[in-house]
Amino acid sequence: MSADTAQFTRPGRSKGLLETFSQRYLVSLLVHKELRIRYRGSVLGMVWSYVKPAFQFLVFYFAIGVFMKMRGNIDNYVIYMFAGVVVVNYFNEIFNNGTRCVVWNADLVNKIYLPRELFPVASTWVAFIHFIPQVVILAAGAMIFGWQPGFWEIAVLLYAFVVITTFALGVGLLSGAINVFYRDAENFVELVLMAATWASPVLYSWEMVHNVLGDGPLWWLYQLNPITAVVEMFHIVFWMPTAGVDAQLPPQMGMWALASGITAILTVVVGELVFRKLDPKFAQEL
Repeated sequence: MSADTAQFTRPGRSKGLLETFSQRYLVSLLVHKELRIRYRGSVLGMVWSYVKPAFQFLVFYFAIGVFMKMRGNIDNYVIYMFAGVVVVNYFNEIFNNGTRCVVWNADLVNKIYLPRELFPVASTWVAFIHFIPQVVILAAGAMIFGWQPGFWEIAVLLYAFVVITTFALGVGLLSGAINVFYRDAENFVELVLMAATWASPVLYSWEMVHNVLGDGPLWWLYQLNPITAVVEMFHIVFWMPTAGVDAQLPPQMGMWALASGITAILTVVVGELVFRKLDPKFAQEL
């Protein structure tokens, strides 16, 4: 009697990133494992996730806001800067941990089969856990200056969150796969992370960039960076309602917001394609 082979699938194949939605339990295990390893032996534990951004914020605020007098040029500079810092820190954590996540889980890759996309997805969830309290603090600070969120602000916030998460996950998939074969990727990513804060209007206003670049190709390239658009959307949500009447949006902000969403989708598609292409070779490389 011949067996019906139609019901069988080739071992080691998965649906890729889509399969992670049906593996919620494994994702939760990986998230708890990453948090446990990260804070093992630590007295403060997850408090460090807020101490570090707070220290970074204070350094930037006094260096740029006070000593370089930027707070005199931008109303409610503390809200303006913190809104950008929250976005960049969230992106940096996903990108940085996504780059290293497959190598960090080499034992699991070599011992059992599971969709390897679970590793960058779990790293994204860990970053999200650290992201939420920072947003809560940002919202509380904005309320002190009279912020009252409405439907429009919530809608823009949700869209901006989806864009930055999708974009960061995409570049994390791409760099995570490449890092298995070329560990130089980790050093390259560190360079990108160093530039991320300065490549977006976190510490300065978009007008300063526009005054230098004009409406030429460099301005378009600057605006096509999804982080730039997301930072501006966070400014729209948290800062503009508390700023003076002179607060202005970048020209064609709607177009840049739409372009950031398209770029994020293309990035995660490319990242997933590269990740799945290299996935079969992970075990032998690790």
